[in-house]
Amino acid sequence: MSSHRKPRSGAGPLARRAVRAGLFAAGMAGAAAAVPAQAATAMPHSAVASDHVFSHADHHDHTEVRDSFTVRQLGTVDAATARNQAQAVSAGCSADDHCRSVALSFQIVTMAGDSTHLNAINLSDAVNKECTGCQTLAGAYQFVVSTPKPFLLGKDASHRLDGIHRRLDALSRSRLPAADLRTRVDALAAEVTGVLDDAVAHAPAAAPRSGGGRPGVTLHRRLDGWPGR
Repeated sequence: MSSHRKPRSGAGPLARRAVRAGLFAAGMAGAAAAVPAQAATAMPHSAVASDHVFSHADHHDHTEVRDSFTVRQLGTVDAATARNQAQAVSAGCSADDHCRSVALSFQIVTMAGDSTHLNAINLSDAVNKECTGCQTLAGAYQFVVSTPKPFLLGKDASHRLDGIHRRLDALSRSRLPAADLRTRVDALAAEVTGVLDDAVAHAPAAAPRSGGGRPGVTLHRRLDGWPGR
């Protein structure tokens, strides 16, 4: 009786701030807590944004797919914690009666401030428990938009992100093999980065000689999976 985990891929330089932690308790479907976009304020404050996607497939429910696409606009903050996690489990299936479990979480966090302390945590876990031939994929994508002055995503950026969200929903429900799904999800993440880059290009810059930084977008990416071959 054993459980197997495949080594993670894609940590790369953009994921240096990602920290691995233990699995959340089984049965948690997701959580989200943040200051809503309309409440973004120019007054510095502390903020928390948390998203968690969990999927579980077994011989009772052979296919389970969960995805999340959230935008958290925190306003001007002096300290912030952003946590994003995707967890997928396949258990007790066979090669002739295999399971498919997919969990994908896209989290976009925008914040403003010249010296914001940020704790960014981005996690993924894909676990096969005695599940021969199963396809199990967990992907966590965390996009952090940092600007020196208060900034909100405009209608054009929001419209483009909505379109990517719909395509992520359709992709996660597809029957693509896990390896192909990873490639397609990475492509959607690149589109999100492009939308955010375009948006911050028009964000207010720091005042001259203020010492504030320039607007920027950072992607933290974690992928973990079993291709089911």
